[in-house]
Amino acid sequence: MCGIFGYVNYLVDRSRGEILETLLQGLQRLEYRGYDSAGVAVDGADKNDVWMYKSVGKVAALRELVAAQCGDPGQRFDCHVGIAHTRWATHGQPSPQNAHPHRSDPGNEFVVVHNGIVTNYRELKALLTSKGCVFETETDTECIAKLCKYVYDTNTHRNLDFSGLTRLVLAELQGAYGLLIKSVHFPGEVMATRKGSPLLIGVKTDKKLKVDFVDVEFPEGGHGSLTEDMQHLSVQGAPVGATGSLLAAPSPLAAFRNDLRNELRHSQSRAFMSEDGVPMPVEFFIASDASSVVEHTKKVLFLEDDDIAHIYDGELHIHRARREAGQSTTRSIQTLEMELNQIMKGNYDHFMQKEIFEQPESVINTMRGRVDFDKKTVTVGGLSAFLGSIRRSRRIIMVACGTSYHSCLATRAIFEELTEIPIVVELASDFLDRRSPVFRDDSCVFVSQSGETADSILALQYCLEREALTVGVVNTVGSSISRQTHCGVHINAGPEIGVASTKAYTSQYIALVMMALALSDDKLSKTARRHEIIDGLGRISAQISDVLKLDESIKQLITTELVAHKSLLVLGRGYQFATALEGALKIKEISYMHSEGVLAGELKHGVLALVDEDLPIILLATRDSLYPKVVSAVEQVIARKGKPILICNDGSDTFVQQHSGIALRTLEVPATVDCLQGLLNVIPLQLMSYWLALQRGHNVDFPRNLAKSVTVE
Repeated sequence: MCGIFGYVNYLVDRSRGEILETLLQGLQRLEYRGYDSAGVAVDGADKNDVWMYKSVGKVAALRELVAAQCGDPGQRFDCHVGIAHTRWATHGQPSPQNAHPHRSDPGNEFVVVHNGIVTNYRELKALLTSKGCVFETETDTECIAKLCKYVYDTNTHRNLDFSGLTRLVLAELQGAYGLLIKSVHFPGEVMATRKGSPLLIGVKTDKKLKVDFVDVEFPEGGHGSLTEDMQHLSVQGAPVGATGSLLAAPSPLAAFRNDLRNELRHSQSRAFMSEDGVPMPVEFFIASDASSVVEHTKKVLFLEDDDIAHIYDGELHIHRARREAGQSTTRSIQTLEMELNQIMKGNYDHFMQKEIFEQPESVINTMRGRVDFDKKTVTVGGLSAFLGSIRRSRRIIMVACGTSYHSCLATRAIFEELTEIPIVVELASDFLDRRSPVFRDDSCVFVSQSGETADSILALQYCLEREALTVGVVNTVGSSISRQTHCGVHINAGPEIGVASTKAYTSQYIALVMMALALSDDKLSKTARRHEIIDGLGRISAQISDVLKLDESIKQLITTELVAHKSLLVLGRGYQFATALEGALKIKEISYMHSEGVLAGELKHGVLALVDEDLPIILLATRDSLYPKVVSAVEQVIARKGKPILICNDGSDTFVQQHSGIALRTLEVPATVDCLQGLLNVIPLQLMSYWLALQRGHNVDFPRNLAKSVTVE
């Protein structure tokens, strides 16, 4: 949800037009996250002026607005800060007024872009209004900009630098945020901070950095947190430090602010030191996602929660409010493995189509270096040191949302069979709502494509507080879940741009199967079963390629049988129940057609009342131990004049045809090991959802009301 992109050039000559193009292109790379409006802020004719452009709709509309209204695109800047944002509405309807960036006043003294939610914005708004602030929007973000200006204005001695001001503002905020702040009072500087919302900084220099990390700077003189220090101050007998206290009477804080200024901005960042003492030309790219940075640089630093990054004079400084035991004193500058062509559509019409057809390669990438098909072994490096602890668990709790939840359901049975450990699969939001009991001898597995899913992160923190062992299964290096869990598996599916998850689902599925195989490699009684599954994994890529050959047949089936209907059912049993749920989810989120995944064993318990000759029913009828029971479900549907479409193995419909006397419509997929069959069965459902959406005229990659990365509850 929402996207942040910022660009800073220092001693690198750029025109306003080039800066705006960099910002707009960065926003376009973030479009897949979901948004309803967009905006940018850049320097005006001089450093005391900020120009903002905001519009509803796609970035293309913002680009047209900028082209029509931007003055002097040729003006040159060797030092400049620009910030940009794509907004997904949480407070206030989509409108140019509610779009980011938000300003502190008509003079644009402070300009802010923000991902997340400020939960105490009503209290802040009431206090600021009482101090004479006039609000222009319905958003929570505007409070941050107004608060910045109020703190600056009340600092009459002007002894507060940008970093100190930001710390005072953050002390008053509650909720989650990824935040960029730009100000005319601090030209050429930008503040970036995060709490529960991802933010990274890309660094581009001609010269090699002195070190591949940035030091974390802590307050000197034994200061604790900002709020703790402020508790020692009082105004008219009232403690200072709670929400609103800073606004009530800031004047006694002058001495504290002066100390704060002396502690900060006192050192040179070692990474940016030059041999000859001459400042180094550098460009910084601040973003909520690596996909918008990779075309500029592969050197990135991932901020952690409560980091306050201050970029000025061509340097990056990271501040913390206090030093805590075990806290890292550096942030590493990592090298992205992502390539630009991975986030481009290439010869495909849509990202979703590209990602469906990438699955033969993406599943291999998930297994590469981990599965030895000759020796029949599985090695998952990220779990190696923790396998013994997980094996000793009383139970394994899998926590996820949406498609990731379905991958957990799809592999639950093979986990139970191979590990003989009870498996509990939980939806993250429900898990939190129930405050489910978690114990130290539990292992909790968190599955997320982005690694930034808000409900899953909150569930992770809940489990960490209860001292359970935590495991992350994610697709995004440097994400919150990957950093906060004790161990984990990177699924290596590559960037997934389409909102509807396709290749990430199959890679999560395989990653979880590999985890189950690794956990059971000490059980001799499971050897034959493990070898059977590993052999199946060796064939799965070629079999997915075979299934993709059904694309044209599925397109025709959609045109003749399904596109005109308003609803459909997807039935599955055993391993295929999760496939039915995932297929139904894909259809509803992309084509906006009502679809429901149903456990075939529950057909008689209410669902059968819906069946008639007009209701499309897709039935997963591939051969496994439950095949006779699935055939029974097919016959029940036919007996009620239903006309099911079977996803089956070669010849699997023969028995049904002999008893029903009708020719069934079938989509035949290769047969594989029962626990892997869902990897093949889900492909036709992904293709169905794609062609349904396309033939209904919907935006395949960016479905309405949805976001790729759900970073708020």
